[in-house]
Amino acid sequence: MTSTIEATRTVPERPRQARRRRHRLLIPLGLALLLIAVTLVAHAVDQPDPADRGFLSPVATDDDGGSRLAAALRGQGVPVRRETDTLRALLAARPGPATLFVPAPELVHPDTVAALADLPLGSRLVLVDPSRRVLEGLGAPLVPTSRRWATRAIAPDADGQPCTLPEALGAGTAAADRQRYAGPPGRAVVPDRCYSGGLFRVSWRTEVVVIGASDPFRNDRIDELGNRALATGLLGGPRPLVWLDLDGPAPAPSFGTGPDGEPGWSPTPGGSTRGENGGRPGRDGTPSRGSDGQDEAGGRSPQNPLWTAFPVWFWALLAQLALAGLLVVLWRARRLGPPVLEPLPVTVRSAETVLGRARLYRRAGARGPAAATLRAAALDRLLPRLNLPPTTPPTEVAARVAARAGIGSDQAEQLLYGDEPATDQELLELARALDRVARTVAARPDHPTEGDLR
Repeated sequence: MTSTIEATRTVPERPRQARRRRHRLLIPLGLALLLIAVTLVAHAVDQPDPADRGFLSPVATDDDGGSRLAAALRGQGVPVRRETDTLRALLAARPGPATLFVPAPELVHPDTVAALADLPLGSRLVLVDPSRRVLEGLGAPLVPTSRRWATRAIAPDADGQPCTLPEALGAGTAAADRQRYAGPPGRAVVPDRCYSGGLFRVSWRTEVVVIGASDPFRNDRIDELGNRALATGLLGGPRPLVWLDLDGPAPAPSFGTGPDGEPGWSPTPGGSTRGENGGRPGRDGTPSRGSDGQDEAGGRSPQNPLWTAFPVWFWALLAQLALAGLLVVLWRARRLGPPVLEPLPVTVRSAETVLGRARLYRRAGARGPAAATLRAAALDRLLPRLNLPPTTPPTEVAARVAARAGIGSDQAEQLLYGDEPATDQELLELARALDRVARTVAARPDHPTEGDLR
């Protein structure tokens, strides 16, 4: 029997040790995941967004603007013309060979992307970090491949392949390696390649230059290494520069005559931007992607406007709050754990209950409630002894108690219905007096016992 009791009281240690080992593994892992998440969110917030107002704008002086590049080009004698509308920028580049700079190709409407390359002979189109949709819309023999975590400054021939672009060779090491591109196999046109695929030039009727990083053009990085020489080399030269500065996604174009009577734009006099099947003719004469009712992205549905309705920092903050909530849930779930086995007696002694309740009253300083509890307990013992109902007035109860206990009525009333004790000592004396009176009343019966004289 003794062994059975001892076995019952033994708390199993294996689950507790297993939980401790699991906690030692989960806590460092959770901290590592939190650090990685905070790093990712901070990096996302720190990266410039091409959709932000002022991104690579020739009049923006903040870190992501391009005012320093525009000033450097003007210092070299290059005319810089800023246009905030795609069709007006195309019209500005129509009179003769010009350089059209598009720092945010994703903001150009899909129906207008194909027209960017239909510039006069000898013109140059410079695109910063274009997506697959933009390249397919142009019909360019390029596809995006890998993308780096952050922009890297490398030499033009860092991967061992020769670079034939004079502007890149003159600039040397520059921050141009982030988004990399490659030429699809089987194409007749072989583009010039530099900076490990971060810079390409396609020699067409309109020369198309694609660079996968915005760092060489930004105010905060233009003076690093060869960034200034690379940016001014790509945008400078004898041709005037038309700088397309879009504040947001461009609206759909209206070709032909506009509602105000102003003539619209066409790639060639009397021409159209559509092929036989509704798409733009490709470089080999075949129609490129796109048809009536679909954009150059192959008929994909437009992006949800909710993602662009709020700034990047809002989504970053929302992600951090969600991560914090998940950590709180995991923390509270870890604290709950499985039930703990504890040997408890079947019954609890009344003295332990009284002692525990008294300690709670003492910790809270509740002398009034403690005195009321003591007096109520004393009355529960006294009233049945005196054959009195619970609704008996206090004066009558005090008189009956005084008669049985041999004390004054005022003293009995003060003892049973008096004021709250002011100190712990007074509370202790009250408890002793109540117990003494209850014992005295219980020892003296109200009716005579057998053998008493009548």
